[in-house]
Amino acid sequence: MCTSALWLVCVSLLFSPSLSCYQCFVDVEDSLRLCWGYILPEHNVRNVDACFKMLDSIFNNNESIIDAGRVGEGYDVQLKEILDAQILPLVEEFDNQLNNGTVYEERLQTAADNFIAAASKLPRVSGCVPPCGFQSAGAVYNCITCQYDSCEFPLDCPVREIEVMEYSRVQMWCEVPFHLPAHIEVIWRFAGEVKTQQVDQFKEVTAGVDRLYSIPSSSLQHQGTYQCEIYSGQTSVVRVYYYLTVTPQVVVGHTELQEIFDLSVLPGGQLLPAPGGPPHSPLLPSTLLLDACLTALLLLLFLSLGALYFSSVPERTSHPEQQPDRDEDLGS
Repeated sequence: MCTSALWLVCVSLLFSPSLSCYQCFVDVEDSLRLCWGYILPEHNVRNVDACFKMLDSIFNNNESIIDAGRVGEGYDVQLKEILDAQILPLVEEFDNQLNNGTVYEERLQTAADNFIAAASKLPRVSGCVPPCGFQSAGAVYNCITCQYDSCEFPLDCPVREIEVMEYSRVQMWCEVPFHLPAHIEVIWRFAGEVKTQQVDQFKEVTAGVDRLYSIPSSSLQHQGTYQCEIYSGQTSVVRVYYYLTVTPQVVVGHTELQEIFDLSVLPGGQLLPAPGGPPHSPLLPSTLLLDACLTALLLLLFLSLGALYFSSVPERTSHPEQQPDRDEDLGS
């Protein structure tokens, strides 16, 4: 067996910066037993360090092994069983036995190839569903870190917009496209009159297990951003956002009337003809019609002036019999 100093050197070589499934599942003691009898072909001397460097080149720098180890949640146990089935027989065979380095290389490469073939048949990860949320069910095993990686999406989902008229019923569902844990807590929060994802602007409105938030009759005070946050234990899983716009009924009625008027008026300010009626002529009135109208207006003016003139004549000639009496008075 290695001395304490040699053991430390072996460990430092085995756990190099680039790890792989080998380091995740094979114990250091087994690796030391495996490499005990490694003989350098060039010098015919035993060299454990050279054996560990070979393990590193075959397993740690092999992208095929890392890809084969990217299995779905729970299948890391099978990965260990597959690798143990390839390495442990070699440990028992090579323990305290001297073997040429070429034998090590051949047998270890075969073990690596067999691991790739068997591990690649294990179920793959179901997949991460974008664009948001902590998705534990979509985690994949990482032989570099020896643990499962999350989907690495942000907790905050994009804001969805809802537009309703005043007094309408509104329903918002805290739905996500991925599988949620069995036991969850749902908290609804509200930020009035703003469209935001700033957590400190929200105030809690309900808490429980209900993923539906309902407003029986919406009003202007309901306008703003609604946040639904789902927890699993103390862990936040996802935050869903809705921005609600409420349009007043008065504005709706005015808008509808304006649309009807706009549809009823042709370019140039002409109204649409009545259904089934003759279309309006876009041409101006003829010259003859204009002359007739002007003549009628002039005639009406002259008649009015004449009537005014003749109505004043009787006033000037009234009481003609009184004139002689005045003369008689003057003569007397």
